[in-house]
This record gives sequence, structure tokens and C-alpha cells, in this order.
Amino acid sequence: MAKGKKKLEVVHLVCEETGDYNYTIRRKTGGEKLRLKKFSPRLRRHTVHVEKKK
Repeated sequence: MAKGKKKLEVVHLVCEETGDYNYTIRRKTGGEKLRLKKFSPRLRRHTVHVEKKK
């Protein structure tokens, strides 16, 4: 028997300060929303980015 494929969803990481969609990632469905510190090119510093579904 073959194993089933795990579902991946495409999500965007949005800067909290500017609202820009700076990063796109693929992750497993479910779980909590991501909150990561990533580089914001517009502000030229690291800011908090939150997950937003497409």
C-alpha cells in the first residue's frame, strides 16, 4: 500500500509594520500562525512577519 501525500499549503509572510508580502513559504496544513522576525527590504531592518493565507 502506498502512503498518501501530505497536504501542503502556500502562505505568505506579511510585515506587520508595512503590510508588504515579503516572503512565500509552503507548510503543512493546521497548527498555529507563524510569527517570525524576518528582514524587511523597505525598512532595511528585521521586523515581525505574520502568516497570511493566499
